[in-house]
Amino acid sequence: MGLAYLGISVGGATVPWVSHVLVHHFGWQAALKIIGGLIFVVSFPLVYVLRDVPQEVQPHASKPAVSIGYAFKTLAFFLLLVGSMCSIAAVSGTQQNLKLFFSLDRHYSQAAAAEVMSLVLTFSIIGRLLIGWLADRFSKKYVMLFTYLLVATAVPFLFLAQARLVTYAAAAAFGIGLGGDYMIIPLITAEIFGTQMLGRLMGVLLTFGGIAEALSPWFVGRLRDTTGSYFAGCMALIVFAILGVVAVLALPRQRQTT
Repeated sequence: MGLAYLGISVGGATVPWVSHVLVHHFGWQAALKIIGGLIFVVSFPLVYVLRDVPQEVQPHASKPAVSIGYAFKTLAFFLLLVGSMCSIAAVSGTQQNLKLFFSLDRHYSQAAAAEVMSLVLTFSIIGRLLIGWLADRFSKKYVMLFTYLLVATAVPFLFLAQARLVTYAAAAAFGIGLGGDYMIIPLITAEIFGTQMLGRLMGVLLTFGGIAEALSPWFVGRLRDTTGSYFAGCMALIVFAILGVVAVLALPRQRQTT
């Protein structure tokens, strides 16, 4: 999962540079068409050639541990839903507002703000590999807890620290948390409920996570417009992150059964 999720980080890091070159040479409308066309030319053919491993040759194919209806009624699923939503809200609210924060509140130059954002993206690549490696060797609950604690610890330092060195260290820690945040959710879901209904459970979890991802940056930006600084938004993001940590602490370690 860590290796597979590298595509998101690599794409996020390279596409802005590609789009900048395309806009410079062809204009933004043509750039959008070219990037959209690449999805059809590159992504669709690659997905088309993927093949499922037949059930009979899967050495560790798991049986459904619990029915889908029962899973929705368990405390574990509720905690997983709340925990993932809160952490995603903290991650997305921070990531989408960082550049504006450094430009508006800290008066960083565009180059200095880009340095911090580049550091976040670079360490998100490291985070995907690191969290994936840890998840194969330790309890996924505690790996998820470690990931969420990184986010909860890094956010206040990103917004409140004055020293550049502390800001860079916080950006690196946040990047690792960002890299592992989304990836650990399907792993812990499979650990608790099995893999047979993983697609349906992830459909629900990612839908609510998408809602949190959409609303949190807007909410933080709204607080900034209302108060004149990002301090209130930072406090809200810290609360989101801590709630995510608390929810993960309460998750069971063993698989749920009927």
